[in-house]
Amino acid sequence: MMEIKMHDGPARLGKYYERETPGIIMTENPLNILKDEPMPYNVPKTLASWSVNSTVENARLSGENGIGIVHGSKYSDLRVECAIRLEELGNTVLMIANPEELMKRSRDLVDIITLIRENINPNSAIYYPFAEPSFIPFLAYMGVDLFDTVIGDFYASINTLLTPSTKYDLDVYKIFDLNSEELREYNKNTIEFIIREVQEHIRNGTLRNLVEERCCTSPEAMTALRLFDRDHKEFIDKYTQLY
Repeated sequence: MMEIKMHDGPARLGKYYERETPGIIMTENPLNILKDEPMPYNVPKTLASWSVNSTVENARLSGENGIGIVHGSKYSDLRVECAIRLEELGNTVLMIANPEELMKRSRDLVDIITLIRENINPNSAIYYPFAEPSFIPFLAYMGVDLFDTVIGDFYASINTLLTPSTKYDLDVYKIFDLNSEELREYNKNTIEFIIREVQEHIRNGTLRNLVEERCCTSPEAMTALRLFDRDHKEFIDKYTQLY
């Protein structure tokens, strides 16, 4: 389980197995991701519910704890149900399914992440895979704890360089002449920099400033921030110090 040291708004600075969070989950070694039942994002609720039940049952039958995948497609109530049931089985890291689709749907992203964070144990970690760099500060601000560098490898494979705020197709913007391994390392370093940046802003109580700056670079992220402020004010206020 996570050890939480401090908050900056809903964002949490803590430790997970001696690794500081928000942080990067190590993907060099195979992760103990529990067997799930994948389901596309935009499906009827009966199918999404079947996916949740099958995922939880697979986790139960495994007889071990690991990273539980939170299914439920576009239905926030099913996402919360899946997270709670996986947590009740002893799984304290919960990975968000359909992460790419969620980043395209600002309202769903905000509602699903906030409701999961509100309904699970504070010491359980939310893992958001394949997060776009410009989204990472906002996701951390909502209470996401763990990320990965897989997206950097993907973009390197299509000759695209990542910065904290945007992406550059190096066939068009010839900023650097990098081979695939060099580009992969550059993208990994970018994500690691963003994580360190987020950690330091939490320590200094200035994460909100960083979030606003980065959300300006993405229409979807800016919309998500506005919806978060409007629809989840009580959740934000709960963790915001009054001076």
